[in-house]
Amino acid sequence: MDLTLTPAQAELRARARTYVTDVLQPLEGEFERNRGALPPETLSEIKRRAIEARLHGGSLPREVGGQGWTALEQVLVHEQLGQVTGGLWGFIPGAYNALMHCTPEQRRRYLDPCLRGERNGSYAITEPGQGSDARTLEATAVRDVLTGEYVLNGVKWFVTGAPDTDFMIFHCHLLEGGERLPTLFLVDYDAPGVQMVRDPDYTHTFADRHPQFSLTDVRVAPDAVLGGIGEADTMTNEWFVEERLHIGARCSGAMERLLGLALEWATSRIQFGERIYDFQGVSFPLADSAADASAARLLTREAAWMMDAGASPKVVHAKASVAKLFASETAYRCADRVVQVFGGRGYMRDYPAERYLRELRVDRIWEGTSEIQRMVIARALEKRGVRPVVGGPDSVEG
Repeated sequence: MDLTLTPAQAELRARARTYVTDVLQPLEGEFERNRGALPPETLSEIKRRAIEARLHGGSLPREVGGQGWTALEQVLVHEQLGQVTGGLWGFIPGAYNALMHCTPEQRRRYLDPCLRGERNGSYAITEPGQGSDARTLEATAVRDVLTGEYVLNGVKWFVTGAPDTDFMIFHCHLLEGGERLPTLFLVDYDAPGVQMVRDPDYTHTFADRHPQFSLTDVRVAPDAVLGGIGEADTMTNEWFVEERLHIGARCSGAMERLLGLALEWATSRIQFGERIYDFQGVSFPLADSAADASAARLLTREAAWMMDAGASPKVVHAKASVAKLFASETAYRCADRVVQVFGGRGYMRDYPAERYLRELRVDRIWEGTSEIQRMVIARALEKRGVRPVVGGPDSVEG
């Protein structure tokens, strides 16, 4: 395994870094003070400059209008996106990878406008009584034999999307011939029967909202099916694996920024006639977090490299879970340590450390809790053995 960056990869990383430092980081304070809102002209500028920097639709294939980044290139970009608070990277035009399966007409209506920054979509999976196990979802679709339409019913929670989101990917079971076929549907928010019943606030102030929706006898045309009947579990799992890599990358990027801020502060802050960095109670926790950040970055890049190398999808799944589990757990500890280094200042919302402490907590929950990641890893150990799960590049065939 050679993780040496090519000149093109180094340029992509530098381009993402410049975008983060020049466009997104200067907006962090305003975004926090406005409780997660920015003026429309600012949002338009964020999108325009992201498109100008060729950072939009990065994970989607070029043939559908994306950038066609490899998994490793996605990780390199998300390492930079993790160095901004507020999840402001969520305003970069893009789309869930399930939309690569759009028909030409679906692409015209949904994917193309998303990549232009004109539309935004959400992914509706979780329900009040069902969370991590999509096989038990209660949301249903039934075909009306008279009209050919599908009738959708269900309640969805944590439907993550930007405030200007106007359609969802609805994960449900199509009831057909006594079978429950997991199927995705594209559903516009303004369709009759779609109701946002609640838009709660959460611990973090974030670019994305996570409202709750009720779908009652929502009728959609046959061409609302995304990717084929019965294919939802496969497509949703592909998204989970990709997003777990992105989370691992953003967490390692967050740790890099946190450590940089802490080092700058601790080496300049004088107490009792000495730099606070010279007290082991300050420097040793930062050293531990530096080791964590290095390991998280390597785990995430290794998983991405194995995906690009054509490793078994089951092994990549386990590797992505290892990366997401380790990175999300250690990033939160890092934020907690850095808040402590800043003392009272670290508890002020003006400081990135405080915001990270709130924002990184959710990375241990969404796209599969830490407990789910442990289940994935444990099952992979039992079914495939230790070496494919903990091994390196020689485990590609695992």
